[in-house]
Amino acid sequence: MSTTDGTTGAAASAATDAGAGARPADAHDLIRVHGARVNNLRDVSVEIPKRRLTVFTGVSGSGKSSLVFGTIAAESQRLVNETYSAFVQGFMPALARPEVDVLEGLTTAIVVDQQRMGTDPRSTVGTATDAHAMLRVLFSRLGEPHVGPPSAYAFNVPSIRASGAMTVERGGRKAQQVTYQRTGGMCPRCEGSGSVSDIDLTQLYDDTKSIAGGAFTIPGWKPDSFWTVRVYAESGVLDPDKPIRDFGEKEMHDFLYGEPVKVKVEGVNLTYEGLIPKIRKSMLSKDRESLQPHIRAFVDRAVTFTACPECGGTRLSEAARSSRVAGLSIADACALQISDLAAWVRGLSEPSVAPLLAALGDTLDAFAEIGLGYLSLDRPSGTLSGGEAQRVKMIRQLGSSLTDVTYVFDEPTVGLHPHDVRRMNDLLLRLRDKGNTLLVVEHKPETIGIADHVVDLGPGAGTAGGSVCFEGTVEGLRASGTVTGRHFDDRAAIKPTVRAPSGVLPIRGAATHNLRDVDVDIPLGVLVVVTGVAGSGKSSLVHGSLANGPAGAAAGVVSVDQSPIRGSRRSNPATYSGLLDPIRKAFAKANGVKPALFSPNSAGACPACQGTGVVYTDLAMMAGVAAVCEVCEGKRFEASVLDHRLGGRDISEVLAMSVDQAAEFFGDGDARTPAAHAVLTRLADVGLGYLGIGQPLTTLSGGERQRLKLATHMAAKGGVLVLDEPTSGLHLADVEQLLGLLDRLVDAGRSVVVVEHHQAVMAHADWIVDLGPGAGHEGGRVVFEGTPADLVAARSTLTGEHLAAYVHP
Repeated sequence: MSTTDGTTGAAASAATDAGAGARPADAHDLIRVHGARVNNLRDVSVEIPKRRLTVFTGVSGSGKSSLVFGTIAAESQRLVNETYSAFVQGFMPALARPEVDVLEGLTTAIVVDQQRMGTDPRSTVGTATDAHAMLRVLFSRLGEPHVGPPSAYAFNVPSIRASGAMTVERGGRKAQQVTYQRTGGMCPRCEGSGSVSDIDLTQLYDDTKSIAGGAFTIPGWKPDSFWTVRVYAESGVLDPDKPIRDFGEKEMHDFLYGEPVKVKVEGVNLTYEGLIPKIRKSMLSKDRESLQPHIRAFVDRAVTFTACPECGGTRLSEAARSSRVAGLSIADACALQISDLAAWVRGLSEPSVAPLLAALGDTLDAFAEIGLGYLSLDRPSGTLSGGEAQRVKMIRQLGSSLTDVTYVFDEPTVGLHPHDVRRMNDLLLRLRDKGNTLLVVEHKPETIGIADHVVDLGPGAGTAGGSVCFEGTVEGLRASGTVTGRHFDDRAAIKPTVRAPSGVLPIRGAATHNLRDVDVDIPLGVLVVVTGVAGSGKSSLVHGSLANGPAGAAAGVVSVDQSPIRGSRRSNPATYSGLLDPIRKAFAKANGVKPALFSPNSAGACPACQGTGVVYTDLAMMAGVAAVCEVCEGKRFEASVLDHRLGGRDISEVLAMSVDQAAEFFGDGDARTPAAHAVLTRLADVGLGYLGIGQPLTTLSGGERQRLKLATHMAAKGGVLVLDEPTSGLHLADVEQLLGLLDRLVDAGRSVVVVEHHQAVMAHADWIVDLGPGAGHEGGRVVFEGTPADLVAARSTLTGEHLAAYVHP
């Protein structure tokens, strides 16, 4: 519709608004936060501009995540969830209202964080995005021979056939014979997992013994357990007193492969099933990394995993593999590097599916644009790093038609080479220019430098942080005098002299993933940094060939990565690091009681909350509620335990301390405990002085988890220590402390190998191994070996160019 002067209705309306002044709605251009008190925030009040890129900076533990994720994003998501019915909310995560006085101007928040993607063996990069779904539609339209609808190419969908009688009530009743069929693409042998397992029965039981005589050798299978041993011994299916080697053919079949049947053991209804399917369900159906260490060791010892011989590891049925488009099956397409798959899609010309080809091509191009072109669609999602997982999640947002939403990013440049950081910055600016608000928690000056608005929190970490130190432009931050401002333009210098190696660790013929028969000597007794663009083969070389190879095993290599620390909300840095043991013993000795009283997971636990400090109430369809325990007031201990003191403090007060406070407490005076002080010193050395020793492990970031693991390994002497991007989550000011720690480890006799992108760590190295020159099949080669000075002088690789620009700005 147009007006008489030819302008559109929208344009006319805009002109009217301009003449009459701005409408009230136009005034809501700020997100206002007043009185935020989540975690360590101290009544924080900030005003964040909408449709701008705002970067939140500050030292680790200063309160950035508490403000961005715990306050702004959490409240936005909670308000959106409340728009759904109570029934639907019952299936959503329960979000409590954050502690804040006023939150105004919120828009829908989309959180793109570093949480690892699900470790389901059937989840891949393709299924986690829309790429695999579009590829299935493409093959169902163009594949020759035609094998069925899109589900016929899905490895998660089994084929189903059924037949039987059906009564139709139409006039008179009439029975009809009907058949039902659904064509799926799942390989029937491996059920879509791509691998099959072979179990060594000698690792499950001792066949010279009877079930009642303790035949089972499976970890955790205790003689008095209802769910394991007793169901076999008392079900009546088997003779519990007969040695297993004397079982007849039927008894052996029932013992190993028996179908599930209901049985009663002492009046309790249980299910008896064969030993093999029981082990597969209880242990082999789970991701290996999620298993407890002793269970994982048992699985490694008892089970051999091999590629499925029927589908060759492709997960697909024979019919799905036989259908081809332009010479490729869907399995071939998913195995291609995504950058090559994008070129293949662009080469297809079929008008009937032109919109689908365009959408699929755009999605695949987005992978390359975001620095993930080296992946393949059949890559299991559980093998992605935290940074890769975050960038895969970004793929969905790049093509989104949504505008005026708030995107929240947690260090989007983590795991990126300096060459790739520029592309990430361009993507962030593109999202902003579509009319969105971007809130980014970041430490890298290259990303801070593109911000429209900066919020710097601090001045310190933990109880010393939680305040806004600066709010304004990047230039204002530089001149502000805050910790971030002072270190913003820091540049590490190349070391004038490097250490001489004490020997070498040879790696020969490394061919893991994209490595091309790499031969390289890793110097020992020095600081070695392995660099290269994302996907160049660094992790394949260091973790696949060094840490887990025969040479690494002989040299005693210890790998410290950012994988999640397994544990419940009861686990904390004190329990993980072994700190709680000397603390409990010190309290017990000072008060003449048993040490178990001073553990919230043992005899001293509050009976009302079982030592968790909170009481969880399930409200059925409504979101559950976690309330502070009224009996112990969140202290987690029985009241009588808190009467026992050490150095004037009870155990709950000690667990509420930060690492630095506890180190001071156990270092002198009546509470002096050398064993506890030694552990706390190591925690402080790795930059975790701000961390609460009783803080749940589930709240730690990837970088904090890695540094906590590093602290536990520092007590051991000798050997080779492998670190995976230890600067993740570190503030500019903390990198210098990390370099000092790495030097102390080497000077103490350790050989340290670091996979790292940070130029300050490269400059500080004694030896650099640079992989590349590109990612995926364009990488996998050693393109430089030598000192940092030689790398800068040669400038022969991407890493060399960026390191030279860093040390000579």
